[in-house]
Amino acid sequence: MAQLTALISVSDKTGILEFAKALHALNVKLLSTGGTAKLLADAGLPVTEVADHTGFPEMLDGRVKTLHPKIHGGLLARRDVPAHVQALQDHGIATIDILAVNLYPFEATVAKPGCTLEDAIENIDIGGPAMVRSAAKNWKDVTVLTDAEQYAQVLEELKAHGKTSDKTRFACSVAAFNRIAQYDAAISNYLSARQDDGSLSAYPAQMNSSFIKVQDLRYGENSHQTAALYRDLFPAPGSLVTGKQLQGKELSYNNIADADAAWECVKSFEAPACVIIKHANPCGVAVAATAAEAYAKAFKTDPTSAFGGIIAFNREVDAEAAQLVAKQFVEVLMAPSFSADARQIFSGKANVRLLEIALPPGGARPWDQGRNAQDVKRVGSGLLVQTADNHFLTKADLKVVTTLQPSAQQLDDLMFAWTVAQYVKSNAIVFCGGGMTLGVGAGQMSRIDSARIASIKAENASLSLEGSAVASDAFFPFRDGLDVLADAGASCVIQPGGSMRDDEVIAAANERGIAMVFTGVRHFRH
Repeated sequence: MAQLTALISVSDKTGILEFAKALHALNVKLLSTGGTAKLLADAGLPVTEVADHTGFPEMLDGRVKTLHPKIHGGLLARRDVPAHVQALQDHGIATIDILAVNLYPFEATVAKPGCTLEDAIENIDIGGPAMVRSAAKNWKDVTVLTDAEQYAQVLEELKAHGKTSDKTRFACSVAAFNRIAQYDAAISNYLSARQDDGSLSAYPAQMNSSFIKVQDLRYGENSHQTAALYRDLFPAPGSLVTGKQLQGKELSYNNIADADAAWECVKSFEAPACVIIKHANPCGVAVAATAAEAYAKAFKTDPTSAFGGIIAFNREVDAEAAQLVAKQFVEVLMAPSFSADARQIFSGKANVRLLEIALPPGGARPWDQGRNAQDVKRVGSGLLVQTADNHFLTKADLKVVTTLQPSAQQLDDLMFAWTVAQYVKSNAIVFCGGGMTLGVGAGQMSRIDSARIASIKAENASLSLEGSAVASDAFFPFRDGLDVLADAGASCVIQPGGSMRDDEVIAAANERGIAMVFTGVRHFRH
């Protein structure tokens, strides 16, 4: 078998020396460029610099070094086409069988604070992507490596068979074209976001997104729809797609959508919390001293809706919590961890999907990290893109607008209610008290109807609303909504304010003996 040739030119040198040593041990000839060639030579490996191979020196500060027919001819020539083979012989071009390339760190460069346009431009790789394209196009003859994680598989096949398999070469080719697409997208996004004053717009003139498929799904929202789950190239720590399914049936499209809503909500709380979601809305949320207690309180809010729900904890699920949850029908249960006893309890319920998801580093709070920076919604032949609703409210942000001042306990209840309301579909009205939801009204066209539904929910669950705290995700356009809350027993209300009739609503609160605070922000969730 003819000796193979590998061209190695990497910016990120992780694992490259070990890879090159292994290739040399397999009698593979080594070609390399610049710093990579020096690294290999210093390690005692016989390596030919590309400039010596091509007979043409690097020039223009390294901008031109591999853009040469002896490189691209060696990569692109088809070994099964006699005319290609003859052309190589006529021009003294040797074939290149393995290409290991990773690109200038453009993404890392532009992510640095203070990155200038000049810095960005100089980190746009030209020769690397060109070689990768050539090798990937000719995948039947060339193995192209763009990630250090590919090295081991290639070495294993070379050791066993003296060559790589068609399957591996094609997979490497696909990965290479994907990497080039990601790289070009990053360049396009950065340059088209740059403003005349040098600042960067959050919304580039052309938006190029790259996502990796996690899995195909059985179907979409309905059985006649197809679906798949994709993740970001670099998923945020603590996000749903970083989770591990421990047991249960495959997750469905609706399972994943509801699970995401539950997880985003539960990690909003620092105290041990439980969130129960049904059809994208919280039907029960509570905080308590333990996971079991939090679940018991959350379940009380709406036992009927909790049937077949999605449940999330921000603490380990222990045996006590597991025993309570196992009494009900649950579709998905997620938590940062499950005790061995809890795993044993659910092992007898094979269809229950258990997801283990690490909380974001630094704690459970979503304002630390672990949330999307942008929200995207598909519309006919287009996208709506916005910054995500990651606003974090503190008690210091509240403005008391009524004569009656809220007590310390009422402020705690109001903050809890406001956090829950952020995850309830608009129009949202949430009654809370004692660290738990008492009634949730969601998704109604009228805020009054949401308030009435929340009251009915509480009544059906035999929960008293006397002295409760209420959150409204948007302002009250008239006093009638406030009156419904007062009639139900509310003692304090948190809302954004900003209505042209704020004075009327404030007067109604004073009249009904209700303390009311404004947040200055709303939480529509459509």
